[in-house]
Amino acid sequence: MSRRTETLPLLTATPGTSRQLTVHRFGSPGARPKAYLQASLHADETPGLLVQHHLHSLLAAAEDRGDIKGEIILVPYANPIGLSQFGNGIHLGRYEAGGAGNFNRNWPDLFTPIAEGLADKLGDDEAANVAAIRQALVAHLAAQVPASEMHALRLALAGMAVDADLVWDLHCDDEALMHLFLIPAHWPQAADFAADLGCHAVLLADDSGGNSFDETFSTPWTRLAARYPQHPIPAACLSATVELRGTSDVNDKLASGDAKALFHSLQRFGVIAGDPPPPPRPLCEATSLDATDSVRAPCGGVLAYAVQLGDRVEAGDTLAWIVDPAAEPDKARTAVVSQASGIVLSRRLHRYVRPGLAIAKVVGKTPLPHRQDGYLLED
Repeated sequence: MSRRTETLPLLTATPGTSRQLTVHRFGSPGARPKAYLQASLHADETPGLLVQHHLHSLLAAAEDRGDIKGEIILVPYANPIGLSQFGNGIHLGRYEAGGAGNFNRNWPDLFTPIAEGLADKLGDDEAANVAAIRQALVAHLAAQVPASEMHALRLALAGMAVDADLVWDLHCDDEALMHLFLIPAHWPQAADFAADLGCHAVLLADDSGGNSFDETFSTPWTRLAARYPQHPIPAACLSATVELRGTSDVNDKLASGDAKALFHSLQRFGVIAGDPPPPPRPLCEATSLDATDSVRAPCGGVLAYAVQLGDRVEAGDTLAWIVDPAAEPDKARTAVVSQASGIVLSRRLHRYVRPGLAIAKVVGKTPLPHRQDGYLLED
């Protein structure tokens, strides 16, 4: 058996402290396809932690049977820094407390540093081009020297994911239905993956504007293909953000089912031997992320929803009311309306809001004028 567990120490932030990543490896190093799966880069998004626990058991059993055909890297928690951050008894794992920002924003651009150097290394052989690009990506990251604990974390995670065929980053929303974020080049290749997971939305963007983890590994391939159109360059890393419903959707029944779905998809992509069951009936089609209305609070107050997850609404429908409890009753309620027609995909968990906070997503099909500014994510 080649199953093994290793720990990767991070750069020490302050004297007397240390953190490390735990990494589970299955299959033979260098075998293809290579899959990289991590959980809770936003450390307060808990569902992925339990899903990884169940998936580990499935992968260990597959390894014992000799069914791991490729290489699988499982990172049960991708953010030990964020896991340690609590304030007033509340877990605060979305932003680095030292001021380094959102853990899943501003990941490094891997296209620009390698693009020029590939000019004389690409040819007419697609497989050779893929190998040359992966070699350049690996070499670029290997040459970096971490300057902080956060930088060390990013280099460690990126170094394991950068040459993978599949990169699946497990997240969740506040209250939400299951959904995926992908680049358009990976649809409909990922259609069975979305069906396995039971996705209610697949949101596509060539560049969502936030330099998120998943796009760090998918977009270099499409940008290189545009830079060198005379050479065959596929979208060789199917990288996805998997939104495992809402932050409170954490139980063994859900996590076990999600782990089985991930396992079946790994079989479909040839990483694990065996015949998975037929994919379930798709619950959605893929849509452009700029057609999804990220609805924000126009004022502060108490949030009272008028819709449930999965409800279908029309543009102009009231999604919620924001109530000022000190105002006269006839002036206390401000309607929040949808600018998209589609399903309610997510809602905000906390019901007291300030102006500008995101409170819901409505998945539409028509690109929205106010979603054309290049930044399609939420902070």
